[in-house]
Amino acid sequence: MFSKKTMVVAGAIILIALNVLVFSFTYIRKSSVGDAAARATLYLISPFQTAVSAVIDFTDDVWEHYFFLISVARENDELKKKLGIAVKKNNECNEIALSNERLRKYVNLKKQSPYNLLAAKVIAKDPAPWFKTMIINKGTEDGVIKGLPVMVPEGVVGYVTTASSGFAKVLLIIDRNSSVDAMVQRNRARGVVQGDAQGLCRFDYALRKLDITVGDTIVSSGFDGIYPKGLRIGSVSKVIRRNSGLFQAIELTPFVDFKKLEEVMIILNPLIHDFVSNQ
Repeated sequence: MFSKKTMVVAGAIILIALNVLVFSFTYIRKSSVGDAAARATLYLISPFQTAVSAVIDFTDDVWEHYFFLISVARENDELKKKLGIAVKKNNECNEIALSNERLRKYVNLKKQSPYNLLAAKVIAKDPAPWFKTMIINKGTEDGVIKGLPVMVPEGVVGYVTTASSGFAKVLLIIDRNSSVDAMVQRNRARGVVQGDAQGLCRFDYALRKLDITVGDTIVSSGFDGIYPKGLRIGSVSKVIRRNSGLFQAIELTPFVDFKKLEEVMIILNPLIHDFVSNQ
């Protein structure tokens, strides 16, 4: 097989030779025989010349399109790289904006809160579905000890169960081993918030005679020695009053979205404010 370039060169040579042959007959036009021969030769080679010209034009067109496609492909690759860089920068800007929005909430919380708050970052969560705990990047070197409550602007998160020099483990209120002494904010009806297996909470030990309805806000009562009084916990989402029994069955949806936790605030002096306010 000959290359396209070789075919182009050979066609050009043949075309030149044929043209020379045709024009050479102009010198013998005085002879009728020569004139007839020239016309015959021209008649014979014209179709071939036309075909060769078409082949050459086609080959040139193919080569031009080939190099054009190579140029377009390179330009497309460059545009893809630039688009990738732009998407990356846009994503980074979005992350910064979301982070700033979250941090502004924490800054406002720290300014408005009567407690001494310490910010911490969530660095790990328990992968086991039956445990609801997380690890934060603050520990005893930062003043974190066992039993300190943890919160976010939306409400209560849980409390510290173990602390090392630079890290601490937090038991979330949606864990089945967690319990928070709480009350209905509207009418001060008492109960205990406990976690369940579905990642929600129950408001247990609320007497059946108490007026508790869907939408009521549940807050900490301050009587469990861990959480200060008045911290938001969740909203009543379901109430079942049976015909018999002492207590109601109440389902509670926490205000905190535990799947999206990235930063938290640790209350370093949870009982001081309650003590001062009671004086």
